[in-house]
Amino acid sequence: FRSPTLDTVRMVEKTIEKNSGEFKKTQIWEKLPRKVMWSTYLTVINYLEEINHVIISENGIITHIWNPKLARKINSRKSY
Repeated sequence: FRSPTLDTVRMVEKTIEKNSGEFKKTQIWEKLPRKVMWSTYLTVINYLEEINHVIISENGIITHIWNPKLARKINSRKSY
């Protein structure tokens, strides 16, 4: 079992965001700026899915869905 570093998670997420909706897992993995072991990469993908930053379609295409601007807007609302 490989435990990815924060830098690795951020690198994978940025690569997915840049290529959102265009490629499958293997194709994104090949586009990473530095090499990552496949098992580590899959751990990152699973983590990003769990925290709702990405979705994987039925045909395997990875799409980045996280919207930090919206999250900040929602978090800045005052609760009454």
